[in-house]
Amino acid sequence: MEDINPLIAANLKKIREEKKLSLDKLSELTGISKSMLAQIERGKSNPTITTLSKIAFGLKIQITTLITTPKANTVVMNKNDINPLEENNGKYRLYPFFPYEDGRCFELYTLEIEKGGYLSSEPHIEGTQEFLTVFQGEITIEVDNEKYKIKNGNSIRFKSDKSHSYHNSGSNLLKAHLIVYRHP
Repeated sequence: MEDINPLIAANLKKIREEKKLSLDKLSELTGISKSMLAQIERGKSNPTITTLSKIAFGLKIQITTLITTPKANTVVMNKNDINPLEENNGKYRLYPFFPYEDGRCFELYTLEIEKGGYLSSEPHIEGTQEFLTVFQGEITIEVDNEKYKIKNGNSIRFKSDKSHSYHNSGSNLLKAHLIVYRHP
């Protein structure tokens, strides 16, 4: 796998310039310091999922807009070619198989969480929903202080424009498919 930081750097700079935003204004919109944003744009920083989420929320874009390049009309994706987003010391891995693109209002991910792994997520853009199906293990999703335990073979849909979290509450590796849908 290649280093994803240059791609994030190029995408962030392009989007910021297209929106005619200064680093100061972007800092104000995202709550991330101007110096950190400048480091990310130069590819000198390895931003966390939380940082990328704050940037995406501030720019009103999907997080995958920052980490991927547009694809051709027919695409076969190989997991080994995808740079996963990692958190919680690598225990939480999110593989963006089909990230957000203009004209498409959903993203498709494969999610893997090691035993005991977790991620707390900032709210996404208003109206965003997530659809998750567990294929191995079990996960506890918390939304609005309510916990939902989802076991192998079961699914959940929830509004993700609120703070939410994912926790592997099972005894083995969790594998799930995740669709993030944003109403156009």
